[in-house]
Amino acid sequence: MAPERPEVVIAVDPGYAKCGVAAVSSGGEVLARAIVETDRVGLTAAAMMHTHDASVIVLGGRTGARRVWELIHAADPALTIAQVEEHMTTLEARERYWRETPPGCLMRIVPKGMRVPPEPVDDWAAVVLAERYLTAGKCEG
Repeated sequence: MAPERPEVVIAVDPGYAKCGVAAVSSGGEVLARAIVETDRVGLTAAAMMHTHDASVIVLGGRTGARRVWELIHAADPALTIAQVEEHMTTLEARERYWRETPPGCLMRIVPKGMRVPPEPVDDWAAVVLAERYLTAGKCEG
């Protein structure tokens, strides 16, 4: 019997100007990450969905979520979209950024709580949303 293929989800951290998008497997592997202009998020999420044969698009439920849902739906009305709570994802994304991109010599002396990544972390926030969905095994909306 062949081993079961991990589930893949596409997660979107919505925003007014830009969105984070990530493909994450149930095995914990981050397959892809991107930050795109909000106007392009629907096409980007749909393309990632098909590229990674994902089962669902996971959408954070706060800033700009309604517009982003509409853009994804317009790109491909057949896509399944599940909404998850995104409270504290930015802070978790910063922590995840520093775990994956360890700070350099000088930044190491700055206390962890005061470190600010030198680039946007919207893509890492999308990773956090995907992991929440996969861990919970359900959606909120």
